[in-house]
Amino acid sequence: MTNPLVRHYGPRAYADHPPFSYPEYRSTVKRSPTQDPIPIVATLSESTGPGPVWSEMAEEDADLTTNAGTGEPAIGERIIVTGRVLDENGGGVPGTLLEIWQPNACGRYVHWREVDFPAPLDPNFIGVGQCRTDDSGTYRFTTIKPGPYPWGNHPNAWRPAHIHYSVLGPSLGTRLVTQMYFEGDPLLPLDPIYNSPPPHSRVRMVARYDHEVTIENWALGWRWDIVLRGEFATPADEDHQ
Repeated sequence: MTNPLVRHYGPRAYADHPPFSYPEYRSTVKRSPTQDPIPIVATLSESTGPGPVWSEMAEEDADLTTNAGTGEPAIGERIIVTGRVLDENGGGVPGTLLEIWQPNACGRYVHWREVDFPAPLDPNFIGVGQCRTDDSGTYRFTTIKPGPYPWGNHPNAWRPAHIHYSVLGPSLGTRLVTQMYFEGDPLLPLDPIYNSPPPHSRVRMVARYDHEVTIENWALGWRWDIVLRGEFATPADEDHQ
């Protein structure tokens, strides 16, 4: 069986994903290739193993509001993000490892380079989590809704609220890195990264509010499915093409 996480470089893939160089996203102009990429057919060993191995994983890893281990909850709007990892036929992909990382409610990442943006750190929030999909391909994270932050791409540039996703297959060569945004965010039309995929596919990166996922007196719910390839594939993060 062909692994749905293996990148296909056909016309449909280029039509759905961001271009390597997108002038509105300024840093792509200097780092993008100047010649057409050369497709490389993966060997059997490259597409089947060895894959990422985690010695330990606990349910607590999927709760970013508490996984800092301080005994105190993270500050901000608590949310639940759930959905399914799907193949090109709409079938769930079980046992898929997902990693997420994000800024805190103030738009600040826990990173040593984050020194220019005068937003506070939350000692109870590390901004990373992981989980595996269940038998139906469903994943679920509890976290804090990330804040927007300035990023210097152009005058008064702000990134919309977003969560980074890394979807890992059974081998080191099978990985999708993308970003999830929130429906209704007024910054989406202004963001070059969000707008780098074509209009028909960029909407696939947007989570929608789901009242059935929402837990009374606890957290709002958001639903976002990840399609690994095919006609409705989720666009890859331009930084990781």
